[in-house]
Amino acid sequence: MKTVSLLRPLLEVGGVIVALIVGLRLITGLFGKRQRAHRVTFQRQVALLFWPLLCLSVGLPFLASFFFAGELSTYELVLLLLFSGLIVGFALPAFLLHAHYYLHNHATEVVFEPKQNLLEVYEDGLRQPFSRADIQRVLYVRCSSRRLFWSNYEYVQLQLRNGQSITITCLLMKLTGLAEFLRNTHLEQQQRLFCTIQSNPSRPTHLTA
Repeated sequence: MKTVSLLRPLLEVGGVIVALIVGLRLITGLFGKRQRAHRVTFQRQVALLFWPLLCLSVGLPFLASFFFAGELSTYELVLLLLFSGLIVGFALPAFLLHAHYYLHNHATEVVFEPKQNLLEVYEDGLRQPFSRADIQRVLYVRCSSRRLFWSNYEYVQLQLRNGQSITITCLLMKLTGLAEFLRNTHLEQQQRLFCTIQSNPSRPTHLTA
C-alpha cells in the first residue's frame, strides 16, 4: 500500500499532538480549583473537548496520508471514506454543540454558592434580576447516552414567570450541583441525543419534584 511510507511520520506527529492534549488536560485539571464565580474558561473548554480533540489528533494524520499518496485505489478510497465518516461522526457533533453553547454563554457569568443560598447570573456584566419566587420551572437537559463524545454537553434553563429564560450551559460549570440546588424549584429533566438549546422547549418526559 502506497500510503504506508507516508503514514508513519504523520502518525508520529499525531502521537505528539495526543501527548500535548493529554498533558494539557492533566495540567488544567491539576490547577483547577473550586470557585463561586463561573465563566467560560480555557480549562473548562479543554476538559469538554478532550475526547473530540483526541479523536482528531489520531484520525487526521491517517486521513492526510491519503491526500499525499496521489491516485487512490478502490480499497484506499473505501478506507478514506470510512475513517472520514468515523471522525466526523464522533467529533463534529461535539464541536457543533460547543460552538452553540459558546454563543449563548460567552458573555455570561454565574455566581453560585449553595451553602449561602446564592445564585446570581450576569450578562455582559449586568445582573439578571430574579429570585427563586420568580422561577416558574427549571429544565435540566442532558444527553440520553453517556458513551458519546458529546455526552457531557448539557444545560440548565431557568424559565421565569415574566417569560424570560436564562440558560446556563456546561461551558460555565458542572451542572449537577446546580440541579441539586434547584431540585425543589419545579425541576424537570429532559434527555435528548443532541442537547441543542431551545427557547420554547416541549414538556419533558422525566419529572423530578
